[in-house]
Amino acid sequence: MRAILIVRLGALGDIVHTLPLAAALRARFHDARIDWVVDERYQELLELVPVIDRRIVLRTRSASLGSRLMELRRILGHESYDIAVDVQGLLKSAVVARLSGASRIAGFTSPYLRERVARVFYTETHDPGQTAHVIEKNLIFAKALGADVSRIRCPLTVPDSSVLAALRKRRAVTGGSSFVLLNPGAAWPNKRWPPDRFGKVAAWLRRELGMSSIVTWGPGDEMIAAKVVDGSAGAAELAPTTSIADLVAIAKEAALMVSGDTGPIHLAAAVGTPVVGIYGPTHPDRNGPWSADDVTVSRFTACGCHHKRRCLVARWCLEDVSVDDVTTAIARRLGV
Repeated sequence: MRAILIVRLGALGDIVHTLPLAAALRARFHDARIDWVVDERYQELLELVPVIDRRIVLRTRSASLGSRLMELRRILGHESYDIAVDVQGLLKSAVVARLSGASRIAGFTSPYLRERVARVFYTETHDPGQTAHVIEKNLIFAKALGADVSRIRCPLTVPDSSVLAALRKRRAVTGGSSFVLLNPGAAWPNKRWPPDRFGKVAAWLRRELGMSSIVTWGPGDEMIAAKVVDGSAGAAELAPTTSIADLVAIAKEAALMVSGDTGPIHLAAAVGTPVVGIYGPTHPDRNGPWSADDVTVSRFTACGCHHKRRCLVARWCLEDVSVDDVTTAIARRLGV
């Protein structure tokens, strides 16, 4: 195998869940070129992945659809791939895989595609079956190519971060030591546990464990994060503006992250930070942290909106997750 193309455009957590595939392919094909097509919003994460040779950027925001496809076709036309693997299972990702000109275009079988029309662009399909976790689903491609998939590895280089350096300096002045990251935001509204409860968790962490909290936020989530700080009785502080690389560095240094099912919690898990996940519409066995030591508080069984972006029933399942539920999970994860 001389050259392999991975197609996983986004989103952040989904890209993290594809990193073990890249690691397994690199271990199997030491000398092969492994490239990855990624949405421009997440290129920064792939810059931290040492097993990738080239990051090919799809300009989803800074170019029109026609321009971005022509540009991508021009870039890929100069390469020669033995196989392109579409891990995303969408029409657009399947088209991108086809544009690679690879002799083999691999994707999932139809029941496991997000858009079944993608199937027409593949030369071969692989059936992941009833795999427990999405990482195991993605690894089916590596297994088909003869790679060892017995161990999950997430190759991420933890970068230097001026934001982390500033946080260290400020915490040294205030006498702070270990800290917990609280991440209340999520792209899906029904994945967001109420910010006032996050605030009470921060107060509990300070009162019971002597640990302060830093509240992370992404685009559009700053007001949610501010509500957590306001409800923490001074136990939490708002994180500064962070890039993806900054977040990786800060997560690596944290003693724990508490979050719903969203990109930052998967980044934290990837760098080995202990996590407590709060799950509603998505199943933690499929989308949760993959370390047996990590803990989730889940209402998936009771949720009436499985894998839906918005709650469609009268009572929101995450309303039934209490502060005590989460603090008990924290105590269990930290062994206190």
